[in-house]
Amino acid sequence: MTDRGRQALRTSADTLQVGPSSMHWNGRELVIDINEISGLPVISRVQGQIAITPRALTSVELPLTQDGAHIWRPFAPSSDIKVDLAAKGWQWSGHGYFDANFGTRPLEDDFKFWTWGRYPTKSGTTCIYDATRRDGSTLETAIAFDHNGRASIASAPPPVSFKTSGWRIKRKTRADPGIVPKQVLGMLDAPFYSRSAVQTQLDGEVVTGVHETLDLDRYASPLIKPMLAFRVPRRSKWTF
Repeated sequence: MTDRGRQALRTSADTLQVGPSSMHWNGRELVIDINEISGLPVISRVQGQIAITPRALTSVELPLTQDGAHIWRPFAPSSDIKVDLAAKGWQWSGHGYFDANFGTRPLEDDFKFWTWGRYPTKSGTTCIYDATRRDGSTLETAIAFDHNGRASIASAPPPVSFKTSGWRIKRKTRADPGIVPKQVLGMLDAPFYSRSAVQTQLDGEVVTGVHETLDLDRYASPLIKPMLAFRVPRRSKWTF
């Protein structure tokens, strides 16, 4: 939530700490302690704890480019989450997940556009990655995880476009023939990125999950990228 220098970083086998915030794996759950100040337009303290308890851990890695320069790592695609932040109404628990992306090059160097979705199903979780690379090739992958974390390639239906975001970013996800996906909850709407809860239908099952769209052409724009400095606070100095 805050850009900091190298001096603000501490790591160990089970803990990642950046400034006053940290993630710690205690052998059963990932505990995230947050102590930050948000950026513009509303500057306020964001403080509290999030606990993610995986229902199963996976060893799956999905290369997003042929040379492996970008990797998607779904550590726990099905998890239970508990949120307890120091603000009224910011306490809840429910179904969640934990994943990460790793790379050795800037995303905008290798991708033009991507959409991603994670949908809880009766048999586990289905994750969908659709991307257009800079070289014109595409990534179209759907992976199903069962309740034990076992992964298999899923035969998801074709991508279907649905209503653009508030910033007019095109959006699509997989859906059965005749079904138009729809946003049921907005989470983040930015000039180059949209995150929301989306309802669709996969192989006859109506599902609601987290969906994101990333427009890397917009992100790389010299007009848009500097806007990140206003949304993500930067603290150049930090001492433990």
